[in-house]
Amino acid sequence: MERVGAGVGAVSWGEVGEGDLGALGELAQACLSADGGLPLFGRTPLLRARLLQGRTLGVWHDGGLIAAVSVGAGREPATSTGLVHPAWRGRGLGGRLLDWAGEQAEDADLLLTTESWSPGAEALFAARGFERTFAEWVLRHDLTDLPAVARPEGVRIEPVTWDNGPELFETYRASFADRPGFSEPTAEEWLGELREDDEYRPELSMIARGPDGAAVGFLNVIDNWIDQVGVVPGWRGRRVGAYLVGSALRSLAGDQAGAAWLCVNDNNPAAALYRRLGFRDAGRRARYLRRRP
Repeated sequence: MERVGAGVGAVSWGEVGEGDLGALGELAQACLSADGGLPLFGRTPLLRARLLQGRTLGVWHDGGLIAAVSVGAGREPATSTGLVHPAWRGRGLGGRLLDWAGEQAEDADLLLTTESWSPGAEALFAARGFERTFAEWVLRHDLTDLPAVARPEGVRIEPVTWDNGPELFETYRASFADRPGFSEPTAEEWLGELREDDEYRPELSMIARGPDGAAVGFLNVIDNWIDQVGVVPGWRGRRVGAYLVGSALRSLAGDQAGAAWLCVNDNNPAAALYRRLGFRDAGRRARYLRRRP
């Protein structure tokens, strides 16, 4: 490891590997506690995917990991995620890690992902020529205070089963097809991801039907997350989405979950609905891209 004293205090720089997963988790939790963000970032699968890509550089002080950045090179764009402990910000560590990430990317564009957004990180990224390409709010609902949502006239809901899986996919496609940038998967791909997710909960997920029995909306639950909510265009503005979310919150509360979570894009008008239903801001997550000249 390189021992450095000037400018940032006595710290050591060196590569980080699988054996340092616990230290990476502690660093991620410190950032989540200070900044909010995606709580799943503190769990091993996402932590490993973000912070143990091809190469990871860490910064240590008195045996503790205080900053790290990971880079997946050899792809287009190269990908990277980095963190600086809240107590060590403003000392130039983030800039040095970002420079190292750029060197690893070589001639590729570089895509930064942050699961625990902070204003300081955004300012640093902008100063280094990165453009924000995606941002969403992480919202949390305390299930001790549930909203009352009246059932829309003529609407009923039913749980998802694999027998109605193809209809679930068609409802998803119809609900999302008019969104900018929508990339339609095949039914096999989309349903396959749900089947393979051990935390997907079809018994709490729902399809909403109109008076004629046709599907008009859907909601998917993964663990205690409301993962996707959609309403087909002809039924928007009739409280179908609110009713689906309210029903899911009641189901999660009945299942003894302490809180429900969801993520919503910055430019999605549904964010106002979720906040009216009692969701509160719990941080943000974002992506930034810098293209090579």
